[in-house]
Amino acid sequence: MNNDTVYTTYCTSPLGTLEISGTTQGVQRVDFVEVEPNPKDLDFLPAPLAECASQLAEYFKGTRQTFSVKLDLRGTPFQQKVWQQLGQIPYGKTVTYLEVARLIGNEKAMRAVGQANGRNPVAIIVPCHRVIGQRGKLVGYGGGMWRKAWLLQHEQKYKNL
Repeated sequence: MNNDTVYTTYCTSPLGTLEISGTTQGVQRVDFVEVEPNPKDLDFLPAPLAECASQLAEYFKGTRQTFSVKLDLRGTPFQQKVWQQLGQIPYGKTVTYLEVARLIGNEKAMRAVGQANGRNPVAIIVPCHRVIGQRGKLVGYGGGMWRKAWLLQHEQKYKNL
């Protein structure tokens, strides 16, 4: 087994199928997919991917508010910095792109923060859905605005449990 081999598994959710990809080192991608997966019997599924599927199932049940999945994210140093900051946004809370830019120490990087947010490779785990526009408007989500709204409502429903 090679550390660079990318494995894939699928997780069903109330929002559709999630495709989870990664290596033995960690999860690299969590994406919504619009096609029905054709699951193969895997001889080997890296622990980080199995754990990710399990934690996502708990999240959708409302019993998990933080993730401890091992990640193996690939991106520029700036993207990594933004994704790290996104991971600090508490469950059930939202922040603006400007707030994220301030938190990473560069208020003028608001557009670049938006671009890094849009390139987040692990939906839900790195909670880019918790970033909203100025004035509280829902803007931009690669999985579709209806999913972003659902995720935020879901977190409001379970945040005090």
